[in-house]
Amino acid sequence: GGLTKMAVLHLLLSFGVKAVLILMFLLFISFLGYCFYIKYIHMKYEHIPGPPRGSFFLGHSPTFLRIMKNDGLIHDKLLEWAETYGPVYRLNVLHYVFLCVTCPEATKEILMSSKYPKDEFVYTRLQTLFGQRLFGNGLVTTRDHNQWYKQRRIMDPAFSSLYLRGLIGTFNDRAEKLMDKLGDAADNETEAFMLKLFNCVTLDVIAKVAFGMDLDPLSNSSPFPKAIEICLNALVYQIRDFTFEYNPKNRRFIKEAREACRLLRKTGAEVIQKRKTAMQNDEDVPKDILTQIIKTAATENMTEEDEEFMLDNYVTFFIAGQETTANQLAFCVMELARHPEILEKVRTEVDDVIGMKQDISYEDLGKLSYLSQVLKETLRLYSTSPGISRQIEEDMV
Repeated sequence: GGLTKMAVLHLLLSFGVKAVLILMFLLFISFLGYCFYIKYIHMKYEHIPGPPRGSFFLGHSPTFLRIMKNDGLIHDKLLEWAETYGPVYRLNVLHYVFLCVTCPEATKEILMSSKYPKDEFVYTRLQTLFGQRLFGNGLVTTRDHNQWYKQRRIMDPAFSSLYLRGLIGTFNDRAEKLMDKLGDAADNETEAFMLKLFNCVTLDVIAKVAFGMDLDPLSNSSPFPKAIEICLNALVYQIRDFTFEYNPKNRRFIKEAREACRLLRKTGAEVIQKRKTAMQNDEDVPKDILTQIIKTAATENMTEEDEEFMLDNYVTFFIAGQETTANQLAFCVMELARHPEILEKVRTEVDDVIGMKQDISYEDLGKLSYLSQVLKETLRLYSTSPGISRQIEEDMV
């Protein structure tokens, strides 16, 4: 019996060793194949200019990781490379190839055509926040062009000049509140944190004109501005660092981010339900973004997914409309402070067009051409989004 056991054990050991050797051989062959594939990809796109790779396998990612570790901006490096290597240059990460395009003609071609869908890697990471649904399949994140086009057409009336004319009273009212706040700061000789104030004003405006909500965050300590700020910071961490969610020291922040996300969607659900009830009761409702959002999913038998879909667009418009505008205004004020001669020209134009008027009319806005140029120049220097990602699934030429 002992001999039989020894023989079986010997057989198993020899089989185990063979299996391990075969596995190691297969892994080696696979690794070798992957190396050849990366080399092939490098050679295939070598004709496109680009910076030297930091690593054979990782390509340019070590450079990006170094910038992120030092809290730098990756897009500053991308612009620096664009100046060195031209309007179209190549980047490598593992076996992936990325093209950075900065020339207007190619950018227009890529963004205007439905042939180039939104990049799956980037946009799917915007749909949820640490497992909590955030933008979902809203206008910004949906990758299905037909679904996007359908949503966009339904939203159009909320951006018509006719509708915007009717909002000028709200704009004047909220601007007046901001002026009062700044006046108090000036009288008391205290510093005013402009980005925070602009965040409150833009949040107040979009809440009112897009969703019929009265938040008044300049006066009240609304949890909304903080929730939006947390969600945006969390998105940056989620996209930049794959391991962020699994690091125990980030648990508290992740919990906060999920709660902020839930707050936005919970408030949205209440606002949508209230408006739906008003519409069902044939009440007179404004043709605002909220009404249009409800129309995007207006079917007799609403599924749970339809409800979630409406919340996707609610969160999309709230965050996309509020934070981007506040940033632009804050950057504009910063640059005007740096360029007093430009500030003087803006002030002269405003004095000429508005004068001593208490309220600004819709027609007045069209006459402020120099101020319009200043705002456009601010956008050129500090773009709303520094880059947009698209998948090119076929040759363009």
